[in-house]
Amino acid sequence: MLLIGIGGGTGSGKTTVARKIIQKVGVDRCALLPMDNYYKDMGHLPFEERRKINYDHPDVIEYELLKNHLELLIEGTPVEIPTYDFATYVRKPETVYFPPKSVVIVEGIFALYYDQIYRLYGLSVYVDAESDIRFIRRLRRDVRERGRTMESVIDQYLQTVKPMHDAYVEPTKRKADIIVPKGGHNDKAIEVVVNYIFKKLECS
Repeated sequence: MLLIGIGGGTGSGKTTVARKIIQKVGVDRCALLPMDNYYKDMGHLPFEERRKINYDHPDVIEYELLKNHLELLIEGTPVEIPTYDFATYVRKPETVYFPPKSVVIVEGIFALYYDQIYRLYGLSVYVDAESDIRFIRRLRRDVRERGRTMESVIDQYLQTVKPMHDAYVEPTKRKADIIVPKGGHNDKAIEVVVNYIFKKLECS
């Protein structure tokens, strides 16, 4: 099995890149495992306390569970991945059945951060985009999909998102085998990744 890590800043186009890769490789052979599903459950805290947590720090991801799931998938064992409610900051009771595939893409802002997971990748990709573009995309997503107010998104971006990006996400660019500029709109860079995948599948 080929594991691919796709990292990059919030709103950089990671999911778009991953979906385009899957579309070209085929859903029968390639699947997306979002790191966002592995946010730690904060249900033991009052809602106001949950809101104050820095969700852009690497410590909020249960990466040990993700590592365990990836190792099981490599062995050919299906896993039940968690789901997360971003409006309430809690893990949902339901899980999602995830079977092994020839190619599994791990996507998230910290996809290249944890060395224990990074070492499992056959290919690591960093998706890059201008900071103003990333902010606008995050603003739209959090308001439309996660029930946030525009003011709360702006406050969070200034207080935690940007400083955490500079401290923990941007440095992972140096660990990438391939950097994809212009986010999900760089079809040439995506084609390079897809060609690499096909070559690996042919050799396996």
